[in-house]
Amino acid sequence: MSLLSPEAFLEALREVGARRYHDRHPFHQRLHSGLCSRGEVQAWALNRYAYQAAIPRKDATLIARLEDPALRRAWRQRLIDHDGGADGEGGIERWLRLCESLGFERRDVIAFKGVLPATRFAVDAYVNFVRERPLLEAVASSLTELFSPQVIKTRVSGMLAHYDFVSSESLSYFTARPEQASRDVESALAYVMANSRTPADQGAVIAALEFKCDVLWAMLDALDHAYGEAGHVPPGAFEPAAR
Repeated sequence: MSLLSPEAFLEALREVGARRYHDRHPFHQRLHSGLCSRGEVQAWALNRYAYQAAIPRKDATLIARLEDPALRRAWRQRLIDHDGGADGEGGIERWLRLCESLGFERRDVIAFKGVLPATRFAVDAYVNFVRERPLLEAVASSLTELFSPQVIKTRVSGMLAHYDFVSSESLSYFTARPEQASRDVESALAYVMANSRTPADQGAVIAALEFKCDVLWAMLDALDHAYGEAGHVPPGAFEPAAR
């Protein structure tokens, strides 16, 4: 592999999303198209909470590794976005409200009660990746934000159109996310572009982005296996009221 121009490198990153981002997963396509049962939507929200709750821990780990104050300040905003500036604010709070609107008890969601084992493994793998891999790769793993804004819009419009048990209020987590993701990816992408100086660097960045896509894909594989046609719910995992 030879060193790619900035334009070709960015195109290679976008190609990862075109091939591997989780909007291509059959479970997500069913979710957006109104083909999931209420129990599947519940399971998706519950398991996704485990991922959402890990994001500030992941970001705090990364901030501790950054030597550039400007990048630390930019990355710190992600903590505020998710944790809020006070109790009752932030993305995690809004996701908890989504879970509550679907019938879950807040304390059970926070305790990860009923979360799939595979979800736990996938989330832990992501946090550990950011903690342990070279900083360039850790930053690059966040670049799925290149692909998320349009997917979020499709998700919200599809779910509102097809499920009478969700509302704009219950999906309020997604209101701010397209703008936040677009802002966040600017600093991450600038860092990656500036610090990918060799073909090996560029290859590592692409591999890190592929890994993050694999994390999200694995979570949906687990949901599909447990709550889709196969119906193999692991012991201790959430059991929908009616299947």
